Amino acid sequence: MQPARTPSGPDTVNRRELLVATAAGAAFTATGTVAQAQAAAGAAPTAGRTPAGAHDPFTATVNLTVNGSRHSVDLDTRTTLLDLLREHLHMTGTKKGCDHGQCGACTVIADGRRINACLSLALMHEGDEITTIEGLGSPERMHPMQAAFVRHDGYQCGYCTPGQVCSAVAVLDEIEAGIPSHVTADLMAKPEISNDEVRERMSGNICRCGAYSNIEDAIADVAGRKA
Repeated sequence: MQPARTPSGPDTVNRRELLVATAAGAAFTATGTVAQAQAAAGAAPTAGRTPAGAHDPFTATVNLTVNGSRHSVDLDTRTTLLDLLREHLHMTGTKKGCDHGQCGACTVIADGRRINACLSLALMHEGDEITTIEGLGSPERMHPMQAAFVRHDGYQCGYCTPGQVCSAVAVLDEIEAGIPSHVTADLMAKPEISNDEVRERMSGNICRCGAYSNIEDAIADVAGRKA
């Protein structure tokens, strides 16, 4: 018995041609569906553009105070506080280290509390008061903590120093306010400024140069005690 023969001729379609035709039809259908959806929503057919007068759901205006100056910035809703400071307000003292909240180089003070600016969306700080290293002091008029870092050689390459200084200032404020840490023995009593307290509270700020003992000396100096 002879095997069945595959039909051939001008009216026949082989497997490859069938697959190509099917894919083309699917793509055409999808394109038409997207265009219909855009038309129904009143969107422009060109991707990435917002019609004149229409609200862009991916941008917002953020109003906040940075180092005593009021700012109103239009930005992408996904913008972090760190990128707002560096890219929009050009305050580059705050450093981008790991961008994952693990090194502390981006530490700033928001409404009196230290935070990692890389982990916080700018939108979350509507109306807040932000203090960066530029707002603590200047080379001509240094903050006492900055002066202590210089006096005790609390930095080497200097990349982590802005975050270290901001964090150190906030650490002393936390202890003064009676906020306990993981190593505070008595949660009902006011924490004491001890080596253990300072080390625990500063553990989120990494110094790749290893100037930890000098940083501790600087903090102790400002706190009025010997490390």
